[in-house]
Amino acid sequence: MFNSITLNIEDRVGRIGFARPPLNIFNIAMMREIGEALNECYGRRDVVAIVFEASAEARAFSAGVAIEEHVAETIYLMLESFHNIFRLLEQGAKPTLAVVDGAALGGGCELVAACDIVISSPRGRFGQPEIKLGVFPPVAAVLLPRVIGEKRARELVLTGELIDAQEALQLGLISYVVQSSELAGKTREILARLRELSAPALEATRRALDAARGQTFEDALKKVEDLYLNELMKTEDAQEGISAFMEKRKPEWRNK
Repeated sequence: MFNSITLNIEDRVGRIGFARPPLNIFNIAMMREIGEALNECYGRRDVVAIVFEASAEARAFSAGVAIEEHVAETIYLMLESFHNIFRLLEQGAKPTLAVVDGAALGGGCELVAACDIVISSPRGRFGQPEIKLGVFPPVAAVLLPRVIGEKRARELVLTGELIDAQEALQLGLISYVVQSSELAGKTREILARLRELSAPALEATRRALDAARGQTFEDALKKVEDLYLNELMKTEDAQEGISAFMEKRKPEWRNK
């Protein structure tokens, strides 16, 4: 059914595997497949959790969204397909886990921030390097302050700094750090606990947790999305950052 991901729904758990090695870069087609897989999971009332993980061949959980689709011709489709994943996660309200053994950067880090439970090996690296391309991460601008606190989130987004798994654990971005050989076992342990619980009760609880956060994710994301599309992407520096990356050269910022 899918070209860039795998989907396995078994024993009340949906497992979505990123299968676009080596770095699992999210392009529009892959993001649409993730959305389809989520809808399949949500169509199963008994599913108690959804797990995001990388295929064994990949070197990263995900190194982010495809830069080549970050141009004027496809930016709307790219944002639509990417943000649809987070809207589905919010609306579906099933508990989500991310299993990270490598880099989770850009869109990969945003997905980690959106998950309820994150298990990483010491190889995990996290960050939002978008500013180095002259743009910013819309989902992280909404979610990251909620997850790790305002000041550190601002610093990470504004500088593009990357952090290791241990700091991510201390900040609360991830839940556990275990050796790569122990990732599967720790995942099974958590899923075993969730399988003991009621799927509708888990969904209701997750909705309650989301509703308690003041402004809704959707309202906040709408504002950030409007800023991104109608202001940021019209600047010369945003276009320059994308062009420089694709041309493999250092960007020449014009501050316009």
